[in-house]
Formats: sequence, C-alpha cells, structure tokens
Amino acid sequence: MTIDFAVEPEFEAKLEWIRAFVVEEIEPLDFAFGGEHVIYDKSHPVHERIVRPLQEKVREQGLWACHIGPELGGQGFGQVKLALMNEILGRSGWAPSVFGCQAPDSGNAEILAHYGTADQKAKYLQPLLEGRISSCYSMTEPDGGSDPQQFTCSAMRDGDDWIISGEKWFSSSLRYAAFAVVMAVTDPDVPVYQGASMFLVPADTPGVNILRHTGMAFDAEGQGNHAYVRYEDVRVPHENLLGGEGKAFHLAQARLGGGRLHHAMRTVGAVARCLDMMCERALSRVTQGEPLSKKQMVQDMIAETWIELQQFRLQVLHASWVVDQVGGSAARTEIAAVKVATSKVFRETVMRTIQIHGSLGVSNEMPLGRMLLGAMSMGLADGPSEVHKIAVARAVLKQHRAVEGPWPSEHIPERRAAARARYADVLDAEA
Repeated sequence: MTIDFAVEPEFEAKLEWIRAFVVEEIEPLDFAFGGEHVIYDKSHPVHERIVRPLQEKVREQGLWACHIGPELGGQGFGQVKLALMNEILGRSGWAPSVFGCQAPDSGNAEILAHYGTADQKAKYLQPLLEGRISSCYSMTEPDGGSDPQQFTCSAMRDGDDWIISGEKWFSSSLRYAAFAVVMAVTDPDVPVYQGASMFLVPADTPGVNILRHTGMAFDAEGQGNHAYVRYEDVRVPHENLLGGEGKAFHLAQARLGGGRLHHAMRTVGAVARCLDMMCERALSRVTQGEPLSKKQMVQDMIAETWIELQQFRLQVLHASWVVDQVGGSAARTEIAAVKVATSKVFRETVMRTIQIHGSLGVSNEMPLGRMLLGAMSMGLADGPSEVHKIAVARAVLKQHRAVEGPWPSEHIPERRAAARARYADVLDAEA
C-alpha cells in the first residue's frame, strides 16, 4: 500500500489556525493558571470566564473533540489528522482541554461512546463532551503495578446492585471528577482478563474514600492530582456496569491503545518545543568568546535531536496511518513501538536541553525539570516500556523462522556453495 500523509489544503489551513491559536490564546494560560488541579477543577472561575469562550472558538472552527464521531458532536477525524493536530496541542498543558481531548476524559469518552448505553451516554458522556465535568480512570492498584493478575479490587453482585471493595492507586483527577471508571474483579475463578469488569462510579457515592493525594516528585507531600483511594462497600446499580460483565480488558485495550498513540502525538510537540529552546539558547549564549552554537558538542546535540524528532514524528504518523487503514487492534505492534519511543526520545531530548541551559535548566525557572519527570512517567504509564518491548519482539519474531542445520542463513561458505552450484556452467566455462 502507498503510504501518504498528505492532507487537503482546507485542513492545512486549519492546522495553521491551530498553531496561531495555541501560541496566542492558550499558552498564556499555562503561565497564569498552570497546574493540573486548575485544568481539571471545572469549578475554577478560569473555565467559565476564559476557557469556555476559547472552546467556543474551537467549536466554530469545527475542531472540537475531533477524536469522537459526528453523532456525538465531534469530528470523527482519522488518526493521521489527529496526529497533525495533537503535535501542535502538545506544546501547551491547557491546549487539549480547550480542544476537548484532555486525558483521561478523552479516553473515557471513547469507551462510553463505543460501549455505553443510551442512559450512560446521556448521564456521563454528554456533559463530559461539553467540557462541563472531569472524569477519572481508576485501574492501577498499589500492589498490582503493571500486572493485572495481582488486582484484588472486587465487585460482587447484590440483587440489582454491585458492591465494589478495594484500593486503587494513581487515580488521577479523582478529587475533581464527577465520576470514575473503575476496574474490578467480578469473577475470581477465571483469569483476570476474562473476570474483570468496568463500572461507572459517581465520585460522591458513599464509600469512595480518598486516603491521600499523591503528586509528582516536585509536588509537596500530601499534594498532587493522583488519588490513593479506597472503595469501601461502594454500591452502584447494575446499569452502571460498562460494556458487559467480564469485558474490562476488551474495553481497556480499546481505550489505552488510542491513548498511547495520542500521548505520542502530543509528545512530538513537546520534543519540538525542546528543540526550539535548545536552538534559542545556543544562539543567545556566549562562552569562551563565541556562541554556544559554534561548539561542536552543542551542534552534535542539536543534530541528534533534530534527527530523532524527524524519525519519531514519522513513526507516529505511520502508526496513525496503520490504524486508519486496518484499525487499532491490528496495529498493536506499531502502537507498542511508538509507546516505547515516546519516553525514550522525550527523555533524551529533555536531557540535552537541560545540558545546554546549564544550571538554569535544572532550576524551577524553566519547565525542563517537570518535562524530564513527565518523560520518565511516559515509560511507566499505560504499561511500562519493558512490557511493550516484549510485545514488539514477539510480533517481530512471528514474522521470522528458525533455520535448519548448524549454520545461519547468512553463513558465507554455505551461500557461496549454493551460488556456485547455481551458476556452475558459467563458472566452469570461465575456468
């Protein structure tokens, strides 16, 4: 198949509008109202007074919630278009919220759109798409890590209700969420991949008890956006079951695959932002009588970053194109490979950017320290890089076969003997 990332002129004009809009209207929000807590706290006055008018401008351009289908008020863009959009949005922490694609809300909206009932869509999806509420994805457990086989949070049927009990860790934005999508084991007698289910749990349900708020390394202890929560006999009606009993991992793969790819798209923008910072610093600072840009080691860092950015961007676009062609479930290898590259390229780029900025780079007067921790988090969230490498390796190995006999297929004596036997008549004539 011919690979083509070209877009029509009308959409390129939209991308130009997005670039200008993000720089002029959204990036100032990062400095005036920075921090995840403000982005997810829909009751903060910035949302009513500033963000919602900006969201209206996005709607007027036909660019709101582009990952969702038109029947739900989105645009239903393919992944290539989303990639080109998101690499611009990745330059600002507020941009995804202004464009209606803020995680985890975007992923929760996708599974509600695909698997929610009409009542669930009306109650949870519609206000989420309108940007009026935030949501939470509550899956990770303190002891489970990346292995869901260790999950212990359970849900038991009790008449027309389900009772959820257990603990979850890093349930991001729960303190501001109207509801959480909670994964719980509903059948402990089968493998967890067939015995776990998802539930829609309103955040104000009795028994939803946040034990503490956990932040990133730069947050003060006890502060942060990631809840350690205990569900203590939380009772929800049967209609809050999402997608059917035992379907949690089917839903999770549909949600996380797209989320991984979208994180990568936005990371392209973050890496490009780092490259801009590197070049600006190199051209502006003088040491030993000449600009940093004249130093070969600095030139090496800039060249490496530019090359890796081009490779990474093309990898993301290619994975997006594959999803558009064959669907996300058939593009698992490409998505897994992108997931690994996201953390690696971002981390290496930020490290170089810090190095060029010197002490300023590690200070709290530049965004680089937070970006570095964010890059490292990319290697853990939605499955650690090591797990995705294993998935890629297994997929690649399936495309190859073992060789019979003691010698590899590229063994020169064997290949030479086969070639000489094939062309023996010509070789003998020459002799």
